[in-house]
Amino acid sequence: MAVKTMYVCSNCGHEERKWLGRCPDCGEWSTFVEEAREEKKASSGFAGRVARGPGRRGAPKKTLALSEVPRTDSGGRIESGIGELDRILGGGIVPGSMVLVGGEPGVGKSTLLLQVMGRLGGACLMVSGEESPRQVAMSARRLGVAESGFRVLSETDLDVIEATVLEERPEVVVVDSIQTLYSPELTGAPGGVGQVRECAARLMRLAKSEGIAVVLVGHVTKDGSIAGPRVLEHMVDTVLQFEGDRFQAFRVLRALKNRFGSTNEIGVFEMTGGGMEEVEDPSAFFLSRREGEMPSGVVTVCLLEGTRPMLVEIESLVAPSPLAMPRRVANGLDNGRVNMLCAVLSRRAGLNLSDQDVYVNVTGGVRVEEPAADLGVALAVASALRDRPVGKGSACFGEVGLTGDIRFVPGAERRLGELLKMGFDRIIGPEKPERQKNTKKSRRRRSPSGGPGEESLLEVKTLEEAVAVALL
Repeated sequence: MAVKTMYVCSNCGHEERKWLGRCPDCGEWSTFVEEAREEKKASSGFAGRVARGPGRRGAPKKTLALSEVPRTDSGGRIESGIGELDRILGGGIVPGSMVLVGGEPGVGKSTLLLQVMGRLGGACLMVSGEESPRQVAMSARRLGVAESGFRVLSETDLDVIEATVLEERPEVVVVDSIQTLYSPELTGAPGGVGQVRECAARLMRLAKSEGIAVVLVGHVTKDGSIAGPRVLEHMVDTVLQFEGDRFQAFRVLRALKNRFGSTNEIGVFEMTGGGMEEVEDPSAFFLSRREGEMPSGVVTVCLLEGTRPMLVEIESLVAPSPLAMPRRVANGLDNGRVNMLCAVLSRRAGLNLSDQDVYVNVTGGVRVEEPAADLGVALAVASALRDRPVGKGSACFGEVGLTGDIRFVPGAERRLGELLKMGFDRIIGPEKPERQKNTKKSRRRRSPSGGPGEESLLEVKTLEEAVAVALL
């Protein structure tokens, strides 16, 4: 067999016979890596088909009507024993599925999976390509799961791993990590595009054919995306991403893809000496315990992550700028969104920010992407500019449009209920759609639920009105 050189895009897996600066498939620059392939000679055309004979053709397979496919309800899932993880997965691990868990080094991927295996016990097999069994045992003892009975295999050869899984037949296999495995059939080094793609494809076939759930741990690149070809994320059924600052104790686990559940749910954990602990009430976890009056530039916002409301604090600092072009710095928010809100404040609410530096931060290291936080960012900037606090017990939620109007956001009832439960009695929010036709400009209205706290919601139509209400 002759050896040929191929160039493979590390982002999408596109192959070329020569190196290119830009991938013609995904458009990324400098992503082609060199791989050595063994070229097999095979006849082609009609003569090749005759030489292979009819025995080499694929045999037809019996098809099934959808009504004949056996049902798999939620009772067939494997509960991990960790409520936050089961919430993200949609009720538990689906047998025969493949889950990819990504995150920065040290964020807690292996720790969480060790705790899951400790709860599942002998039904699990851990394939460790980075640590020896002794090192895995040390981590398990620290977490208190060393006596749970799950097994460990320290191996990177995919042929050996497949043979071991087929012999022992566990219910769940955890591979830490997919970038360390290699297939002897390929000549590339472990972690290369071809090796990662081939190993993931073979593990997927193993999971689907044998009904074994496979959990893969993936490394991440400098920009936070999962390393390896993009086809890896398309192969798996679920992609989970760990988020969190290494200087903070909390971790957020988010589903980027889930074929068996919602991608809107998140799980909140706290990293402790005994492992990852679930945070069942993230609102109380992210709010500061300030005594007395709240300082200026601090606003509490209610976000909605799937079905779970979560309260976070947004801080802002506005100071005179010595530069011709003032700074706009955002931590935990999209910088373009903050620039847009500053422009809306200047144009629609009459606040002059043309010579002011604006700094916005989300406390606790939370990453906020929901548009419902727009009103909180705008009110925090306005409060910092005027050096006037919004007052203790005040909170808000709502999307801000370019025209300065406050738009309705879904889940208003759940947001209001969470704010009332946490003791907020002055809540600024948008009008409900059926009330926007009413010409009355009453700011104090009944809550959407019509129950307790009916006088707590201050409904506003425009950003200028919201600033006036918040900074009384």
